[in-house]
Amino acid sequence: MLEIKGQAGLTGRKGKYRMRIVIFEVEHWERDAFNSLESGNELLLVEEALNDDTVDRYRDADVISTFIYSKLDRNILGRFDRLKLVATRSTGVDHIDLDFCADRNILVSNVPSYGVNTVAEHTFGLILTISHNIVNAVDRTRRGDFSLQGLRGFDLEGKTLGVVGTGEIGRRVIRIARGFGMEVVAFDVKPVQGLDEELGFTYADFDSLLGGSDIITLHVPSIESTRHMIDEEAFRKMKKGAVLINTARGDVVESRALTAALAEGKLAAAGLDVLPEEPVIREEAELLRTVYQRDNNLVDLLADCALLRLRNVFITPHSAFNTREAVLRILATTADNIAAFLRGEPENVAGGFREKKHETASRS
Repeated sequence: MLEIKGQAGLTGRKGKYRMRIVIFEVEHWERDAFNSLESGNELLLVEEALNDDTVDRYRDADVISTFIYSKLDRNILGRFDRLKLVATRSTGVDHIDLDFCADRNILVSNVPSYGVNTVAEHTFGLILTISHNIVNAVDRTRRGDFSLQGLRGFDLEGKTLGVVGTGEIGRRVIRIARGFGMEVVAFDVKPVQGLDEELGFTYADFDSLLGGSDIITLHVPSIESTRHMIDEEAFRKMKKGAVLINTARGDVVESRALTAALAEGKLAAAGLDVLPEEPVIREEAELLRTVYQRDNNLVDLLADCALLRLRNVFITPHSAFNTREAVLRILATTADNIAAFLRGEPENVAGGFREKKHETASRS
């Protein structure tokens, strides 16, 4: 474990309270991004994630920052004695118990935008992987086999791309698609007036998009209304031989229905950067805990494992965001979020504080 300790003690000159700031999951090269927070505070930068095994070592933290591999449920958060801010280094906050934070007046900040072009580019990386059989072609030539048998792909020009969600990432995907000469239809629960004319696409209802798209790509958040929005019924409405791309959130797609659609040939292929049970799949040790504790859906877990082994499914490890530029934007915004909170001017507030919208960092 790497641990870099800043200024010790919590009381400085003139009795000013020194905040204890713990940044989890910090890689060595990321440390400099948080150095500015050390002035007047106690700063701890640690490589490990926040979980049941590590929380008690840092339970006196005032501010914590985590990435996507830390656990932020009420069991973990409730073991902190004086926690005031959770600064997640992600856009999504579905891994944080926001109700608990609100009850305890713990503010939650996020990074609302860092990987718009990054995720959009990854989306097309998956599309091109499928349309040009890139993985199979590379594997074959590495074995010294230069035959073209079974590698024939398809053009993107003239194909219809269905974009579910026209937020910032969805819009960037549309721009890229138009550059490829694709026709684009899009669905959004709140269509943006004039956006279709500006970007050259057509808004459609959800069922029309499913039935008319050669490739469907998902760009929606994980909320109750989007959970399993791509289910058995949705797959029935798709074109035979369609392609599904998901770089949004794993639970937007129902894994068992996806596995069945691929097995039956309804879908020709899928490109996925997310899976519903991906944290469990990452750690084999967690699999046994899942079975015994029933913290996760075992059927979904098994469906995800089946997807990993299908040759027409291309899965990346939740890495769509992971470019040098995007990670630097995450770090800079997170450091700014913490500094703003310390000034008593919170930014990028994503949850917490039911009654009080703002609270300074000073301690009575």
